[in-house]
Amino acid sequence: MMNRMNWLLAVLILACTTHALAQGDSRREHEPRVAQVVALDECDPATFNAAPPLAPDFCKSVALGASTTLTDLFAQAAAGHPDPKWDFEPDTLKIKEGTEVKVTDQGGEPHTFTEVAHFGGGFIPGLNAPGEETVPECSGGFTNIAVARTRILQGSSMQVSGLSKGEHRFQCCIHPWMRMTVEVK
Repeated sequence: MMNRMNWLLAVLILACTTHALAQGDSRREHEPRVAQVVALDECDPATFNAAPPLAPDFCKSVALGASTTLTDLFAQAAAGHPDPKWDFEPDTLKIKEGTEVKVTDQGGEPHTFTEVAHFGGGFIPGLNAPGEETVPECSGGFTNIAVARTRILQGSSMQVSGLSKGEHRFQCCIHPWMRMTVEVK
């Protein structure tokens, strides 16, 4: 009788353990998948924070050796060679439908992660490539609520969800060479 009880107890424990593991697996299936993206820059705090109308703490760079001055940033953009240290990483992303895109600003200044129909200029003309017009999605800068909603402050994150199948283009409306393509399968 004792062997039978031990055997039944062992079967019951195994059944409960299997059920608990299955429950855990099904919960993970319903959790959203997340793809990570980072926004990077290397603004020089001394020159960025001293320039009106920027606030004294506008550039909060934590990158060692962050050395791109505000003057250099504008000069490089005007020459058609924007600073490559201002970037979204990765540049392209392939995800499954239902995956959320989490964008974290690890740079020293604010950025936007704005979906655009076609890549183009941002709302600060001096940072656009020569002859590049502001894309409609960036028009109006932060007075445009749609742009303001895509702003990411230093050290913060935003989530983009509900992307449909196909190709989606995102750019920073401040630094328009910061571009990324997300392909949803």
